[in-house]
Amino acid sequence: MVPLTALLLATACGAVTAGGHAECTEIGTPVGIRVDVGHPDVTAVEIEVCRDGSCATPAVELRPASRAVESTCTGTGRDDSCSARSEPTGGRHGFADVPGLPTTPVAVTARLLDQSGSVLVEREIRVTPDMAYPNGPDCPAGGPQAGISVGADGSITEQ
Repeated sequence: MVPLTALLLATACGAVTAGGHAECTEIGTPVGIRVDVGHPDVTAVEIEVCRDGSCATPAVELRPASRAVESTCTGTGRDDSCSARSEPTGGRHGFADVPGLPTTPVAVTARLLDQSGSVLVEREIRVTPDMAYPNGPDCPAGGPQAGISVGADGSITEQ
């Protein structure tokens, strides 16, 4: 009885199947808009997301952005490990939770604020959210996401 119980527990936890494919987990997917800021003077972002005549103003908390600059691995096997070193990019990033975000175009107005709270840039952009697949394309979608990128010049583009 113990081997059967162990097998059921391993299967329930997303174990690798005999064919070598990972099973789909029930990992959560945040639904909303990613915000990446490369403008050096922006310390806060306010966004408004409008669709079908209604608007939402979700909170966006910006955090320092970083990128991987070096990585090393002990091998290529399942039990091997990898590590990476990161460094700050000078930019910031955040995420705005937007429950009910559709996969059709929405209008996003972004207000970029400096440290004193003054608006540096205010622009509207239309974005089309795509379904996110946190377990890969062979598993069910988790929910829609979109992204905007703010350039050092204040330009705002869809990611």
